[in-house]
Parts: sequence; C-alpha cells; structure tokens
Amino acid sequence: MALFFKTKAAPKPDIGAETPSRKGSEGFFRLSGCGSACENELYSKLRAEVPIIDACIGKMIRLVGGFRAKALDPRFQPALDRFVKNVRVGASGRGLQTFADTSLDSLLTYGCSLGEIVYDRTKTSIAGIYPAPVKNMEIREGDGPLSRQYYCCRGALKPIKLSHPENLVFTALSPTPESPCGVSILRGLPGLSAILLRIYECIGQNFDRVGNVRYAVTYKPSGDNGDRAFARERAAQIAKEWSSGMAAMKNGDIRDFVAVGDVGIKVIGADNQMIDTEIPVRQLLEQLIAKLGIPPFLLGLSWSTSERMSAQQTDILTSELEYYRRLLEPSLIRICDAFLKISGSADGLEIEWDNIDLQDETELALARLRNAQARAVEISNEKEELKSV
Repeated sequence: MALFFKTKAAPKPDIGAETPSRKGSEGFFRLSGCGSACENELYSKLRAEVPIIDACIGKMIRLVGGFRAKALDPRFQPALDRFVKNVRVGASGRGLQTFADTSLDSLLTYGCSLGEIVYDRTKTSIAGIYPAPVKNMEIREGDGPLSRQYYCCRGALKPIKLSHPENLVFTALSPTPESPCGVSILRGLPGLSAILLRIYECIGQNFDRVGNVRYAVTYKPSGDNGDRAFARERAAQIAKEWSSGMAAMKNGDIRDFVAVGDVGIKVIGADNQMIDTEIPVRQLLEQLIAKLGIPPFLLGLSWSTSERMSAQQTDILTSELEYYRRLLEPSLIRICDAFLKISGSADGLEIEWDNIDLQDETELALARLRNAQARAVEISNEKEELKSV
C-alpha cells in the first residue's frame, strides 16, 4: 500500500556531534507501507511495458485454480455455496473466486492486497466484497507492535483513518521485518527490464535504418561542357522522376527509371549487418523468468530442455502455487466465516482447493492404487503367518 506523505529527512549530525538516542520502543515496529507510490507506479508500468511479465502473472493467477468452501455444519452448506458463487465483488465482479483472483493479482504486483467486507445498512447480510486499490491506502503502526491502522488517501487530501478495520482483509507477500507489508514479486526486475527494453528499442532503430531500404542516386556529368552547364537541371529532373516512381510504387504501379549519362543507384546500408541480440535477450529473459517462477515452456519459449527437466520445473511450479494458496486461504476463510456467523453458524469452515492439473489426479490415483496393493500384500503375509503358527 502506498505511502502518500513523505516524512522529512532527519538532519545529519555534524562530525563529532552526539546523536540523541531514542527512548522506548517507538518506531522499532513502525510499518513503512506496502511500497512507495513511485514503486507501485513503477510496477504497474513494468507490467504494461514488458509483456512477458504480465503473461507470467496472468498464468500464475489462472494456475492457482478454484476452490470450494465447506461448512463444518452441513445445514449451512447450500447457503454458503450460493454466497461464494453470487457475492458481488467491486463494481462489476461476482463470486468469491473473482475476489481471490483480484487479490492474487495485487499480491504479486504490489506485494500486498486489501479487501473490505461491505455490509448492508442493517448489518444483517453481506452486500459484497470491495477489492481496495493499494495505491490509495496507507498502513501505520497501531497501539502495539502486532496491530496496525489503515488510512485512505486520494490526491492531495489528508489521509483518513478507516473507522472499521475489523471489516478489512489484508494479505502480505513474503513479509520481512524490514518490509512487514510484503514484498512485490517484481522487485529486482526494473533494472533488467530497462536493459531488455533498450535492446528492443535499438532493434527497432536498426530496422528503421537498415531494414527500411533507402536509395542513393548519384549523377556524374561527363567532361562535355554541355553536361557541366546543365548538371544541376538534370540532377533535379532525375530526382523528380525518381521520387515520382517511388511514390507510384506505393500504389502498386511499377515504373521504369530511364536516365541518360553516368547515373549510379545504390542501397544505403545494404552492406551493414544486424547485431545478433539472441544471446543477451535470452540471458535477460532467463533472469526474469527465474524470478517469476514460471517454466519457460508455459510461455511458448522453445529453449532446449528434457522431459525430466520439464517434470522438475512442473513440481517447482506446483510448490509455488501451493504457497500462494496458503496466502489466500486466511482471507477467504475470514470472509466466509463472517457470512456463516451472520447466518447463525459458529462452527467455521474449511477451504478445499481443486487439484492443480490432471497430472496430479493421475499421481494421486496411482498412489492410492499402490497403497492398496501394499496393504493387500501385508494382509496376505499376516494370514500366511497365522496359518504357519
């Protein structure tokens, strides 16, 4: 969440001056916000400018998959299913799955996500879930080191403290003591992305210079006095006819160029060669993809790989998806638990996630089959031992 107000930097003490010590524990656990406003804006621009980063985050969100909220009291299960499927999310979304996807998108991009449980006026039902934009939010330290306060700030207005923080659902990605509000998965990528974009910009400029064919028409007058006297007029006539022929070519007309005298035509830049950028571009993409945790073959990159390596990359991706599921699960449980309490149930619920892919279904089925076969062999051995006794 962005900090919209910058604190004044403390004056540096003179050499030899004594720095006053801080009293108490004030400031030791101060929350610095989920990235500055400039940092959040940079991450947004990064996704817009580098398509492979946006593709990685989009695929990660879709690969996390769906879930089902299972009430511990079966009587409330139908009502809970309707709530999960039909709850309003924001201005145009519907369904708790939409909120989970939006939260994960903000979580990966900015390092944190925030949602608000919106009740109706009578507070007897949940009207919807509002995914709050983290750019307009600020988090500060609460009364203690384990509490926090939420502020909303838009434009140049003074931050307004939210009066009902119990209705907010907050999630942080990889929080650290230095960054308690989470760290974006894109941290560390702006530098590499700048180099990558610079290479692509140079490729475009080189194609403008070399790929877009341009001609050099040279007229050399002979030693005759007449050619020398009318050299300028003939050069202007040649230029006019050449321009007319090139313009006609754009419309599909083919015209021959006829000239008298020593006229030479050459292609500008025909002898130049394009710089090979495959190796540096691949090195940069490898760094980006390693940070984002997506196997290259899922992005359509045909890098040399083996079947064994692809299977290992898939296992690593599965562990990444399980981690993101663990981050989203407390928020989903809190929202559904609030609905169940309003409905009259205090037994709680569980979140059951879908299997990530059919390969997991196959592996689970094979594991159950082998366990059953092993159990059958153990029972047979026990019977043989009883008969021998």
